[in-house]
Amino acid sequence: MILSGVSQVFTQRIRGFRVIDLLALSVLLALALGVYAFKTLAGRESADIADVQTQIVAEQKRVRLLRAEIAHLEDPSRIERLSSQYLGFKPVDPKHEASVEALPQVASQVDKPQPAASPALSPADATPVESGR
Repeated sequence: MILSGVSQVFTQRIRGFRVIDLLALSVLLALALGVYAFKTLAGRESADIADVQTQIVAEQKRVRLLRAEIAHLEDPSRIERLSSQYLGFKPVDPKHEASVEALPQVASQVDKPQPAASPALSPADATPVESGR
């Protein structure tokens, strides 16, 4: 009984084609469309990956440029030149350097109040600020 139903599917014809051939053709078409769809999605993903890799390379170049700029800006000779040019700083004289043994003595001198070189201004000497009313 089951065999006769199965054999009938293999032998039955629709418009000159066997049913089993039509089923096989539909499965083949479904597989072909599925492979095409997955291949298209994979192509898009690979294009996205290539774009991201291009962005990564560009960002790495930018990081290298920024690091080079930081190295230039933090160059000790440049900082020394700018500090002497704009702030009037000079290298420390060797006579002002202190040894490790002399640090406690220097620290005790810093704690003592230094005499003022000029007299302090009293509040009466201060100039009043004019209001812009």
